[in-house]
Amino acid sequence: MSPYVAEFIGTMILITFGGGIVAGAVLKNSNAANAGWLTICLAWGLAVTFAIYAVGDISGAHINPAVTLGFAIVGDFPWSDVPGYIIAQILGAMTGATIVWIFYKAHWKKTEDPGAKLGVFCTAGAERSFPNNFANELIATFFLTFGLSFIGANNFADGLNPLVVGALIAAIGFSLGGTTGFAINPARDFGPRLMHALLPIEGKGTSDWAYSWIPIIGPIIGGLTGTLFYKALFNGVYGIPFWILSVLSLAIIIYSVVFKRDSK
Repeated sequence: MSPYVAEFIGTMILITFGGGIVAGAVLKNSNAANAGWLTICLAWGLAVTFAIYAVGDISGAHINPAVTLGFAIVGDFPWSDVPGYIIAQILGAMTGATIVWIFYKAHWKKTEDPGAKLGVFCTAGAERSFPNNFANELIATFFLTFGLSFIGANNFADGLNPLVVGALIAAIGFSLGGTTGFAINPARDFGPRLMHALLPIEGKGTSDWAYSWIPIIGPIIGGLTGTLFYKALFNGVYGIPFWILSVLSLAIIIYSVVFKRDSK
């Protein structure tokens, strides 16, 4: 199997399982209604785990443009493969979102809240403040790629690594996910958001494109900074990209702290 096809399949699995639990938790007349944040975080962690089991040996199961770019910037992944990986990830996310829409077809019309329907597909700030939401996505994705780097530096028993990565995702969700829904993955948010706009979902409302740049740019900056930070701290590799992204990330975080006006 081509690694691009593997990334497509892995991301499709991720969104089908992850988006599926959100749909079950928020759509009306589902047996999983009100499953809660604990269930959602665990399900996303398991979704990542099984996506890695499915295609990890073929493509490395990045299933996330922030991860692909993070590995590329430190020389652990060829830049020539980056565009194909990202396209495959976005298409896989779009396909997974479509599967969730089909699976829960009977529940869309019975759910009155358009915000709940949008939440099945993509993320939003619990408190809508763009600078803070942006910094939150940056920080959460920093810990994702930083964590993936130190997980990769350890030797685990065969077959255990995907479970450890899934636990990392769940941990990020528990601790850092409550403010923005922890997109931490541009494809995970953009692909399903696009399908929300395109699919004939009853009473769906807006796709909130004004917010859409936050779960794209925030995770990219955070993901790049996380891998560079690991290389600097653990391997002593300090380069111009490390200093630029470190200063940029710090400036974004400081601005989010001093910014007073909520975004509309």
